[in-house]
Amino acid sequence: MAERKPVIIVTDGDATAYHAIKEASQALNLYPLEASRGNPTPLTGAELLEAIARAPRSPVVVMVDDRGQAGTGKGEKDLEALMNADSIEVLGVVAVAANTHPVEGVQIDSSVSKTGKVMAGRAVDKGGNAVRGDVLRGDTVDVLSDDVGTVPIIGLGDPGKMGGHDSIGHGVPATRKALEEILQRSGYGAR
Repeated sequence: MAERKPVIIVTDGDATAYHAIKEASQALNLYPLEASRGNPTPLTGAELLEAIARAPRSPVVVMVDDRGQAGTGKGEKDLEALMNADSIEVLGVVAVAANTHPVEGVQIDSSVSKTGKVMAGRAVDKGGNAVRGDVLRGDTVDVLSDDVGTVPIIGLGDPGKMGGHDSIGHGVPATRKALEEILQRSGYGAR
C-alpha cells in the first residue's frame, strides 16, 4: 500500500482565506491545494482526494467551506469524507470561527488569537478574540465532534482578516501559527 499523504484541513475557503493560507503554507513549505478553494468548496470529497493524490509535495493544506450554511453543508460533507479517508493522513484541522447560527461548534485543543498567541483550551470568535470556554462556533466544524481527541483541532478567527492583524502585509501571523501548531502537535515536524 502506498504511503498515506499527510494533510492539514482548514475549514474556510474564500479568496481572502486562500491567500492567507497560501502565504502561510509557502513560509512553512506546505502545499496549499488551490483546487480546494471556493465558497462553498467546489469539489466533492472524492474529487478532493484525487487532487490531494496529484499534489506534487506534502503536507497538503486543503480548504473546505460551507458558505455560512448552518447544518451539514457541502463543506462539512467534504470534511467528513476527508476525515474518514484511508488514503490520507489527517495531521489536524484548523477550525475557523464564523458568525453562523445555530451551530453546535466543536471542542478545540487550543486556539490562536488575532495576535498569534496560542491559548490552550480557549476558543476564539471570527475576529480572533478569545471567548469563554473551549467550543469554537463555525459553519463548517460541527461534523468534527466525533474526531475530538483523535487529531489536533486548532481554533482560528477569519484567516487573512481579524481586523487587519492577520493580513498578508503583516505576514498572516495567526494563520501561520495555527498551521505550525498542527505540525508540532501531530509530530510531523519531528519526522
